[in-house]
Amino acid sequence: MEMKELLKLGIEEALDKAVKAGTLPAGDYPEVNLEIPPQKEFGDFATNFAMQSARIAHQAPKMIAQALVGQMTYSWLQRADIAGAGFINFFLKHDVIYDTLKAILHAGDGYGKAPFRQEDTVQVEYVSANPTGPLHVGHGRGAAYGSALVNLLRAAGFNVQAEYYINDAGNQMDNLAASVNARYLELLGKASEIPENGYHGHDIIETAQAIFDQDGDSYLHMAEAERLEIFKNRAYEEKLKALKRDLADFNVHYDYWFSERTLHPEAIRAACSVLEQRGKIYEKDGALWLKSTDYGDDKDRVVIRDNGVPTYLAADIAYHKNKYDRGFKTLINIWGADHHGYVARVRAAMAALGYDPGKLEVLLLQMVSLFRDGKPVKMSKRTGQAITLNELIEEVGTDAARYFFIMRSLDTQLDFDLNLAKSHSSENPVYYIQYAHARIYSIYHQAQENGMSLDMDWSDVHWERLQNEEELELIKKMAAFPEEIQRAAKERAPHRIAHFAHELAGLFHAFYNHCRIIQEDKELEKARLALVTAVRITIANSLAVLGVSAPKKM
Repeated sequence: MEMKELLKLGIEEALDKAVKAGTLPAGDYPEVNLEIPPQKEFGDFATNFAMQSARIAHQAPKMIAQALVGQMTYSWLQRADIAGAGFINFFLKHDVIYDTLKAILHAGDGYGKAPFRQEDTVQVEYVSANPTGPLHVGHGRGAAYGSALVNLLRAAGFNVQAEYYINDAGNQMDNLAASVNARYLELLGKASEIPENGYHGHDIIETAQAIFDQDGDSYLHMAEAERLEIFKNRAYEEKLKALKRDLADFNVHYDYWFSERTLHPEAIRAACSVLEQRGKIYEKDGALWLKSTDYGDDKDRVVIRDNGVPTYLAADIAYHKNKYDRGFKTLINIWGADHHGYVARVRAAMAALGYDPGKLEVLLLQMVSLFRDGKPVKMSKRTGQAITLNELIEEVGTDAARYFFIMRSLDTQLDFDLNLAKSHSSENPVYYIQYAHARIYSIYHQAQENGMSLDMDWSDVHWERLQNEEELELIKKMAAFPEEIQRAAKERAPHRIAHFAHELAGLFHAFYNHCRIIQEDKELEKARLALVTAVRITIANSLAVLGVSAPKKM
């Protein structure tokens, strides 16, 4: 059993004993919360449970704390001190701390992971960029954070489906076809202009060139409508294939790719029919309007235009209806911050359909600003357009890009320092963490050269030899990992795991600099090898959540 869970159960048992002894009254007491004190002299864990219980017990927090501590006569507890207005600081015996190491070594790559719960279904939809061109840096942040959130929720025991919504219907696809058509005609010496809302990227020229290289001028004498339809499908297939490839290269994988085309027209018509039956749609000026103001939106929204063409909202209503109908307990969307105003109308539509809008969580992704040599970088040197995710990966690598995207909370703007991301120094957080992992493999190599076999049976380790402050701090930090997974999952905050890994790496480097591992004292050497193996496991499991590699060499 983990140290924290053991202590929590011990406090709950002490409360039960105090109630039975009459020193505390029966009542609906709060949940026990434990924190690691900021200063080591305040113990291994601390709780404000006595202060939170004052209203229930109708006693001063210090009296409640005394009643609890008086019942806590456990063999694994060194002592419990009452401090301040009623805080309780706990000091655990080393034996129970060593149990954490045994648990990590036994669990291996399963350490930190909760049992899988089939019934706790979550769908996470993220990126969902239009398949009209390459992914840019903003998409990269959503891709890294979304995939890390999927990994995190799975580690916390949830049954997660990762989904990409392909916006492959509507005006953007017509504009894609028209843009390729214009570039194709240019190659044949024909005057043509890209439409006002068309696409001007270099990738459009490449698509047109590929069509010309394969088929020449065979489309020139074709009716324009027929040519546009062919170009639309050719460009769509090419862009979607490239998009999937770029995401895979960025260590982003989906369980399901949902095509918007499948919603037109039947699913949209069915969703509107349900809204109409429920009296949530009305006609005005020839258009159909959703009564979204009934559910907190600032104004009603058009779902079907006066020309009979569905709006983007209509397709999103049908799509989210499909999500709800698939039976997920929780739906999580990661959208760009520019979609802030869209959240209320989609939730309003779900409420109007009779679904629980509280099941839908929308996380808003803030902007990314790139900096090189302290100056903002906005345009690609290669194309003069916005910097693509591919270009970023080429410059700093997948691991650095992912870590830097994840290390800040999603709702804060991110300043991405390209120089720092490429540096091989302790200032670069991802390098600092990965170096800790690689350094442990270097220690293994030294141990083998010193005659130690790494095919070890850790059951005969003399754990009591681990007495140094650096050793104990490492163990206590690793003990917090399973709870950190749960807390980060609850808060939808994979950046917490990025911070955890960095802090653990810092403690390891401090330990390495103060404690000799390879030495003549074989009992101590083996105990410290067990310790660093637990560190390696915990760092690797942390990086796995982030989708970052754990190299053996640097």
